[in-house]
Amino acid sequence: MNTIALTMFEAARAQVSRRVSEAYVDYVPKFPNQAGSKEFAYGAALVFLLFATAIAYIVRRRKFSKTTTRPSTLTTPALEKATPKNRDAPKNQGREWGQWLPSDFRTPKPDPYPDWSVEHTKPLPYRPFRYGPKYNVTMGLRSMKHVDWIELDNHYPRYHADKARRIKERGHKSCRTAPEAYPAAVELLEELTDYLPARYPSLYKRTAVGLDNLWSGESFDIATRPLAEDPMQTCARLVQDDLAIMIEKPDSQYYLLAGAILLPGFWRLEDKYGMPLSEIHTSGDVPQFREKLEKGMLNFFRRLKPEEMVARNNYFLQVDDDLGWSWSIGPEDAPEVSWSTAEKNRAVEHHHFRSERQTLRRLPRSGGVVFTIRTYFHPVTEIAEEEYVPGRLASAVRSWGDDVSKYKGKERYEEVLLEYLDKKHQEQVERGLDLGREEEVRAYPY
Repeated sequence: MNTIALTMFEAARAQVSRRVSEAYVDYVPKFPNQAGSKEFAYGAALVFLLFATAIAYIVRRRKFSKTTTRPSTLTTPALEKATPKNRDAPKNQGREWGQWLPSDFRTPKPDPYPDWSVEHTKPLPYRPFRYGPKYNVTMGLRSMKHVDWIELDNHYPRYHADKARRIKERGHKSCRTAPEAYPAAVELLEELTDYLPARYPSLYKRTAVGLDNLWSGESFDIATRPLAEDPMQTCARLVQDDLAIMIEKPDSQYYLLAGAILLPGFWRLEDKYGMPLSEIHTSGDVPQFREKLEKGMLNFFRRLKPEEMVARNNYFLQVDDDLGWSWSIGPEDAPEVSWSTAEKNRAVEHHHFRSERQTLRRLPRSGGVVFTIRTYFHPVTEIAEEEYVPGRLASAVRSWGDDVSKYKGKERYEEVLLEYLDKKHQEQVERGLDLGREEEVRAYPY
């Protein structure tokens, strides 16, 4: 029995003992002339005490459990299952592949983000890694509300500047929209134009023809035709996320036919543009995609409804400080890029933690499936100061199998990184870090 349970047991026993003593005082005088009445009373009281103690312990333990249960993980495994609840239901929702029937769903107007400020609102501390010894390859989807679709914070000025620079330098390579995806790209722009002024009223103001950026002074006209630029490029200027739209074709596959991929770090839109979903992943050597991800991912795309929205997180390590493109793996325009070109065991001051928060939703009018890809980018030396993070991250990195290690470039930085993380973890333990409280303090994916 653990300490908490023992304490509860003793409290319950003491309380019941008092009640039994009071009952005994009332009970014994009723048998003044019966032989053994006192012994009988003591025996009865003892039985009652043991029974009542057990009941009180169970009741209190249930009450205690309800108040201390850690919130369930945000991951929703049922979302990833390939088989729908109704096995007889058509996977194409009763329509022809490649033909979308417009939905009358309208995205709910979000409430303003509480106390949001472009100067003071910090990035959410996503730390989506788990302890080893096993690393599980899953989509890791979780349900979310439409109100939380786009996350902006006080890193917005840097992202805005980096995107503007990269649009000027390589917008023709990083922002593209195929003719068959143009209606979906325009619909996405309209969705953002409605959402952002409602969610972030101190940053964006709705106008008769679009919206104004109150911080940068930019005005966006989404009503005049033709549009001033590719609608995906305009979308990219509005948010910190990269954006992509997948379109279903008559072969039932989803193709990347629109994108604004300006801050990708490790991949290029021009390499993936026009590819079906499976080829996007296999061409990038995503570990265990065929075995564990492909079937569930394809069926999830086909089942996704406009009323639904999901999110997932991932993470990487990077050994340079460029948010847009990790030059350590080679020049962005090189025919081939690879971790093999990265300098091995650079000092930990060059190591950066790169995490993506991705959302998926289906546009109601066009049926396009939208990815938003928000990158969070921090020096490893910064996040290692957070309680529990260095120990958990070190365990997670050690849990990667050979395929995941190759995919994430582990061989180029593990020696320096793990030595540093182990040292920071030991410092935290020596300062009195309570390892038993981690689950209640830092629930995944934080």
